[in-house]
Amino acid sequence: MKKLAIIGANSFQNRLILKAKKLGYETHVFAWQCGDVGEKTADFFYPISIVEKDAILEKCKEIKIDGICSIASDLASITVNYVAEKLGLPCNKTMYSSMQTNKYEMRTAFMNSGIPCPKFISVKPEDYKDDLLKGFLFPVIVKPTDRSGSRNIMKLESFDGIKEAVEAACATSFEHKAIIEEFLFGDEYSMETITYRGAHHYLATTKKFTTGAPHFIETGHIEPSGLSDEINEKAKDMVFRALDCLHVENSAGHSEFKVDKDGNVRIIEIGARMGGDCIGSDLVQLSTGYDFVKMVIDVACGNAPDFAKGKSHKSAQIRFILNKQDHEAYLESKESGKLNIVNETDMDLSALDKTTNSADRAGYYIFVE
Repeated sequence: MKKLAIIGANSFQNRLILKAKKLGYETHVFAWQCGDVGEKTADFFYPISIVEKDAILEKCKEIKIDGICSIASDLASITVNYVAEKLGLPCNKTMYSSMQTNKYEMRTAFMNSGIPCPKFISVKPEDYKDDLLKGFLFPVIVKPTDRSGSRNIMKLESFDGIKEAVEAACATSFEHKAIIEEFLFGDEYSMETITYRGAHHYLATTKKFTTGAPHFIETGHIEPSGLSDEINEKAKDMVFRALDCLHVENSAGHSEFKVDKDGNVRIIEIGARMGGDCIGSDLVQLSTGYDFVKMVIDVACGNAPDFAKGKSHKSAQIRFILNKQDHEAYLESKESGKLNIVNETDMDLSALDKTTNSADRAGYYIFVE
């Protein structure tokens, strides 16, 4: 039996664990032990933090794994690539890990490759001065250089509050740095891709809905996105150029971008991994028929991704519950019979009206048409 190492044990990684088991793999899961579902569903669970790369490497050598992967986590992808490279397994080269996970280094790579991006700087709290933003156009966005999930993102219309926003972003950042960049106007989307041996394959485009300023917390996603074929092709061309720029060779891709009123496409950032919020694990397969999770496993084990299509729907979407109004809308829709619910989490009603980032949301539900 082939053996697959999986980094992380939360509910998103559990989809990967269950898929691997269904495909006949023996699953070896690594994560900090905290009662996550993957601790129980894995064939073998090891209470090793996902950042303990060398400890995981030694165990994987002992197990003699055939592949290693994770989904929806930048932090886990760093360990995946480190272990895979040491064992001669398919991965993205570790020399490009920072470029693929650090927003400042990513922006710098885009700029050097001629990929349009907003003006930006990286800063620590003790080094911030208003003079650093000379020539910037407001509004600006302040966020940690190396976090996801809308953590400590702030939109500011003037210099007022920037120093405090920088301090908050740096407190969240692993490297204690913030990035300040000009705000991009337009509707927000993401493009879901799979890359195998350097060849990028388009899977789907997702439209994102957020709370807007100041924190831009995701409230929902829908596929298909509604973009015209012309704009989607323009976005695809830019995303593929950006993936090349970041040296993405063997992994899923989640590329966020905006389209303004004139049809201009601008890359926000790219994850060299599957998108979170159930975009990759659920929406892609529901809306297109592509088994994205299986593709991640295929690539990790050195196999060409399987582009066979299963059942698909006209549209698939996820909606998040942030407040009492969202929860009431969910209950009303469910009771009316208008929704075809395909997945829902246990609702944490104590979190209603307390959301400050994606991790604080009270729950979600997915439905298809």
